[in-house]
Amino acid sequence: MEGSLEKRLYDAAAEGNTISLQELLQEDKFLLGRVYFACPSKSPLHVATMNGQLPFVQQILNHNPHLAQQLDSLQSSPLHIASAQGYLEIVKKLLSAAPDMCLSRDCQGRNPLHLAAMKGHVEILKTLIQEAPSAAREKADRDQTVLHLCVKHGQLEALKILLPNLNDRINAKDADGDTILHMAVAVKQIEIIQYLVESTNIDVHAKNSAGQTAMHILDQSQPEERNLQITSILRLKYCYSNYSQKQRVKWLTKKGDAIMVTAVLIATMAFQAGLSPAGGIWQDNLTQDSNAINPHRVGEAVMASNHPKAYKNFIRSNTIAFVSSVTTILLLISGLPFRRRLFMWILMIIMWLTVTSLSAAYAISIVVVTPKNEAKSLIHLLKIGLGVWFAVMGIFIVGNRVKRLKKWLKDKGITECWSRRCTNIAEVKNTSQEIV
Repeated sequence: MEGSLEKRLYDAAAEGNTISLQELLQEDKFLLGRVYFACPSKSPLHVATMNGQLPFVQQILNHNPHLAQQLDSLQSSPLHIASAQGYLEIVKKLLSAAPDMCLSRDCQGRNPLHLAAMKGHVEILKTLIQEAPSAAREKADRDQTVLHLCVKHGQLEALKILLPNLNDRINAKDADGDTILHMAVAVKQIEIIQYLVESTNIDVHAKNSAGQTAMHILDQSQPEERNLQITSILRLKYCYSNYSQKQRVKWLTKKGDAIMVTAVLIATMAFQAGLSPAGGIWQDNLTQDSNAINPHRVGEAVMASNHPKAYKNFIRSNTIAFVSSVTTILLLISGLPFRRRLFMWILMIIMWLTVTSLSAAYAISIVVVTPKNEAKSLIHLLKIGLGVWFAVMGIFIVGNRVKRLKKWLKDKGITECWSRRCTNIAEVKNTSQEIV
């Protein structure tokens, strides 16, 4: 009897017969629960989803939503099947029952978003990205990204949908070291190649594990008429890439030259300030034996005798400025790869420290040599200068943090999801106004 009920249940799932489902559940209200444990290879929900039976899927989920989490013998969930088949409404129902299945992997390491991308189901792709942006960053077997799968199956529109959230993965490599450009050239997807070359920052110089660029792969392929068109597309990118590289090197070289000049000037100023601090040096000798108030010797700093605390702070600041500027000079002439932005940023941070220390030494010197009757004016000026300095530093730090935050939000897909939600809210409001 039980076997007969289960067979009738599967037949009803294939036909989408919701009336038969209700009758079966009246006969045995535990039928769906028993099938959940007794038939691990494929559930009635898998069968109904495969046949696109939306009302039946809804009825099953109402009675037993846990079936949305069951995997078949290929480790595929109903969401995998709906995403591959292109059933958008079923995808939405399954997501409402089991949103975590967005990250579930089948026996080939693919999640539902991977399958939707492979089949080019753009609307399903958008829905899955909105529900779980991190699913787009998961890799399938052989380290292939979802971008690799799009190119492999010739899905240009899906690629366009995904790239705004995965721009940092544009040059990602699979287990063979191939980028999506390698793959596009290998299968000679001209439209995809043209899109990647003209609309993205794809690296045409990237090499795979065999040391081959995309152009090498094209040269080794079978001669076809398409080869000439692909060659012309790639050569344009090669020329532009080489020009951009030269411009980048030129910019970094100019930046390095500017830092070198600045470092030399600061080192000179710090050296001179150390030998001749504000207030000058003593021109005579006064020893403790002569009952002098400030015993000193020829050549010693007047500031050290009259303002010992200020002199210590001055020496610290001036020494930091001198040492950091000399360090910058040594690094620039050492031959290290400062044409990379990372090393250039390190130099710029050192220069910020240098300039800050020099400014502190200047402020201490001005305070020491200023008469007492001008002290209030000096304090006012120093406050203004300090405020301007902190404002500049704040703008620099906040601007850099905002830039990094935007990049992080874009990488996580949060910006895209938020913009979509705002668009949906606006559409709902417009619809409501039209109804009113």
